[in-house]
Amino acid sequence: MSATTAPALNGQVIGRAHYATRAVLERRLEGLGLTFQQGLVLNALAAGDKDRDQVIDLLASSLKIARTDAEAVVDSVLEAGLVDPSGGALTEAGRSVQAEIGAETVKIVSRLYAGLPADELAVAARVLTTLTERANAELA
Repeated sequence: MSATTAPALNGQVIGRAHYATRAVLERRLEGLGLTFQQGLVLNALAAGDKDRDQVIDLLASSLKIARTDAEAVVDSVLEAGLVDPSGGALTEAGRSVQAEIGAETVKIVSRLYAGLPADELAVAARVLTTLTERANAELA
């Protein structure tokens, strides 16, 4: 599909963009021995003061998965020694891996978003945020 004949915005177009972008990141995460979900846990913990339950809730609500599945993901990063079981903070190994994920994400985003006008990206971000909010409201 050329840039001049863009498809109508719908769930299928949004989903394809998400899964294609996610697949690029997952390829790198696999090289680190991580799943996408585990990467999200590390990012959530690196972003601030979240305890285990808050990370589980965030993962479950973001990915629309069962809380028990989210608990299993959090437990897996604990078992891998990436998170301190006593406080929920990243261990030194966890910080190192999360920094690598962050650096790789910046590279991926730079490649994939290259040349797209900033004003169009801002509009896309607003539209996708609104769609997410509406869908989450319906699910609540």
